Amino acid sequence: MNAAARACHLCDDDGGFVVWHDDAWRVVRVVDDPSHPVFYRVISRRHVAEFSELALAERERCMALVAAVERVLRERARPLKVNLASLGNLVPHLHWHVVARFADDRQFPHPIWAPPQREADAAALAARRAALPALDAALRATLAAPASAAH
Repeated sequence: MNAAARACHLCDDDGGFVVWHDDAWRVVRVVDDPSHPVFYRVISRRHVAEFSELALAERERCMALVAAVERVLRERARPLKVNLASLGNLVPHLHWHVVARFADDRQFPHPIWAPPQREADAAALAARRAALPALDAALRATLAAPASAAH
């Protein structure tokens, strides 16, 4: 293991609540963002920093997983928009953010890392949090299905 991997947060920690995993990837729900409860990550289980470091089949698998997570969020959570991002500036380990965005979220229409534009809608956040177990189960079922578009 190289020095970067030894010091990597996503090598040492799941990076959230694990919803699904296989030998190469894991999908986690981010639990440390109270303003955005419908926030998932698709994370490489191998320490790579850049998407281009993956072989073609790995890149295709990654994007199939990202698309599957996005599709389930759109169908089940009914957001206004889903944001996708692979930044890795602070954590140089390949991971994609898949974030359901709602008109009432604190930063909308700006990125979730932007300054808040309004106060949080406590009732809407509570309803979204209450729906997370069912959303996690739908993701797990979709990602585990052998005929899934994620494969």
